Amino acid sequence: MPTITEGTDSVHITVPRRVVQPGVIKLLVEADKRYQLTQRERITFALVAQTESLSAAELAEELELADAKALRPWLGRLLDWGLIEQTGRTSATRYFVPPPLLREAGLDALTTLKRVQPHRLRALILEDLGRFPNSGRADIHRRIGPEIHEKALARALDALLREGAIVSTGERRWRKYRLASDKGHQP
Repeated sequence: MPTITEGTDSVHITVPRRVVQPGVIKLLVEADKRYQLTQRERITFALVAQTESLSAAELAEELELADAKALRPWLGRLLDWGLIEQTGRTSATRYFVPPPLLREAGLDALTTLKRVQPHRLRALILEDLGRFPNSGRADIHRRIGPEIHEKALARALDALLREGAIVSTGERRWRKYRLASDKGHQP
């Protein structure tokens, strides 16, 4: 939202700049030259490009939309052209700029776990519980990567519990997890 300040004989309106990385601006200019983006597509592309990825709900919130269902006109042709890609479905949908485009713009400096694939997340959890049995979800999250979305971690833990790969003791925030094959440790 713009900030409005009133002086004695003037009114100043400040619209904060949301795109702060020079590489994002370069990427946006190149995409706009090639595809003649609409204003909505420019805004959406820049928002997604300056983050590792955004969920549908996060993108809708950034765009100040009522819900993720209103994203279609904002995403426009970006998905069709491959400027933005998506993973997941419905509420688990995440949008991101393809890595080759980020690399070309010099935005590939850091690798994070924000978009970790589910099978890799499961492997991280199993490795962590092998080293640190009887751990709470917050401790697991802190050790394997706080940038991983909490809901993704919760879904992975629930799936591992259903499959019998891990077991848990306790309820809610006192719940502790350990490997199902870890017979030597008591709950």
